[in-house]
Amino acid sequence: MSSIKDRQRAAARARLEKEMAERSAAARKRRQKQAIIGSAIAVVLIAGAAVWIVTALGDDDKPADKTAASTVPAGQVACTWTPDQGGGGKVKDVGGTPPANVPNTGKDVLTMDTNLGVIKASVDKSKVPCTAASFEFLAGKKFWDNSKCHRLVNEATFKVLQCGDPFATGKGWRETDGQGGPSYTMGEENLPTDTQKPYPAGSLAMANTGQPNSTGSQFFIVSEDTQLPANYTLLGTITEGLDIIKGVVKAGDDGAFAQSAGGGHPKKEVTIKTLTMAAA
Repeated sequence: MSSIKDRQRAAARARLEKEMAERSAAARKRRQKQAIIGSAIAVVLIAGAAVWIVTALGDDDKPADKTAASTVPAGQVACTWTPDQGGGGKVKDVGGTPPANVPNTGKDVLTMDTNLGVIKASVDKSKVPCTAASFEFLAGKKFWDNSKCHRLVNEATFKVLQCGDPFATGKGWRETDGQGGPSYTMGEENLPTDTQKPYPAGSLAMANTGQPNSTGSQFFIVSEDTQLPANYTLLGTITEGLDIIKGVVKAGDDGAFAQSAGGGHPKKEVTIKTLTMAAA
């Protein structure tokens, strides 16, 4: 019995040793295979890196691509000028639009020489770069010269004189006066955040249709603190001639627009002989 058991133990040990040897050989082959694959990957990575380096160095000799060329220069912002076909109003074509990129630093002085005297305003281009650029462009085209301020409102919390329609007669009805502008519109800027006093006395702000991106050439001057929704670009502040505006507002209006937009033509007529923009 003992000899049979010994032979059985020997056979089992032999089988175990064979299995261990086969496992060891399989493990060795796996390691060799992994080493070969790893070496191949390393070669690919090295080759790829070499190609990248050569390409990157080679790009130094190539001109900048269109994306790089289209970046906005430092000290400027990009403006969008939307073509305006009139929409029922009148369009004064000035032969194009302001530049696509405009300065966003510095200040301008807006000067209106009117039949009642000189009115000036300070414009900060860091707050209204696109609107300021539009005024510079249109003023250079004499867009507002010899135009009339067509609307006045004199209510308890709403006292404004509106100008900027190059076609206004100062005597027409709402369907005519107040419908003119340039051949483009722009987005609103510098909307006031002070809800208690959004448009204080002396504010020079831009009129619009009530829709976003509908600012054109028309503007209004506030003679007293005025409550309006903060939807209108605050262009600047009157620094000279606010007394002229106060006198016009005090004289009242003819009520021509009372049934639609409110107010009417100013009884004390205001004609802008020239409007200019110059660096402060």
